[in-house]
Amino acid sequence: MQLTVGPNQFFWDAAIWRDFYLRLADEAPVDTVVLGELVCSKRLPFYQTHLPAVIERLQAAGKAVVITSLALITLKRERKLTGELVEMGLEVEINDLSALTHLPPGAAFSVGPLVNVYNEGTLRWLATRGASRVCLPPELPLASVAILAEAAAVPVEIWGWGRLPLAVSSRCYHARLHDRAKDNCQFICSADPDGRAVDTLDGQKFLAVNGVQTLSASCANAARHLPGLRQAGVASLRLSPQSEGFLAVCNLFRDLIDGRIDAETLSASALPQAPGGQYADGFLAGIAGVDWSGGKDRQVMG
Repeated sequence: MQLTVGPNQFFWDAAIWRDFYLRLADEAPVDTVVLGELVCSKRLPFYQTHLPAVIERLQAAGKAVVITSLALITLKRERKLTGELVEMGLEVEINDLSALTHLPPGAAFSVGPLVNVYNEGTLRWLATRGASRVCLPPELPLASVAILAEAAAVPVEIWGWGRLPLAVSSRCYHARLHDRAKDNCQFICSADPDGRAVDTLDGQKFLAVNGVQTLSASCANAARHLPGLRQAGVASLRLSPQSEGFLAVCNLFRDLIDGRIDAETLSASALPQAPGGQYADGFLAGIAGVDWSGGKDRQVMG
């Protein structure tokens, strides 16, 4: 089973972004890295000049490099940007089906977890259209994953680690929170490099927000489901970047896949690095998404 690093969902300083991926190239035991801007097109100009050097370093390290489309394409400049992605000479990961209309026939593409692939018909259509890989939506239970993986003519990937992407809005939560207009947000989302926690009025962890994006409060962790995922024929686990401890997470998942540690060891070791300080795997388990099957290793104790 392979490991894929999904696109960074957050807004980091350009130098931090660059150094993160250069270290990933040199030190992370992963197979594929998805680069680019998924959430907000306004963020891209801050780090896009570093893309060529990062791509070169990753490829030199033997990693496959993919470029993501936006999750929500609404503006003329965003449509133009999407059409230009193929000019980079990389496989394009689409996270909005409208991106397909901006890719020329024959362009290499894969499908990200924000596209609703819930049945065999959709999966077959995407493969016929030319998809080389499909990362299934993280809200699918393992039983559905198994059905889709068996029906798939292309490799299937599932979300293995990180805050789950739940929704994308045309409104910016970060800007609104700070009484700013979306067009004059002053990039306040950069203050929360792993998303901003949103708790209920009685203090219960509820969600996290990231600009226009809504995320899970908990960190998804699929480690305990690895045997079932292997049996289902899943080809890859997706790990979502975070600002601290990500290389350690990558190494732990590689050790798990290669049989050097078990799921309980991974979960206990990685918990201090988990965004939100707690785990969830309820979607895969077929129960409430926020639930965790691992009992005591759910949450960092204060």
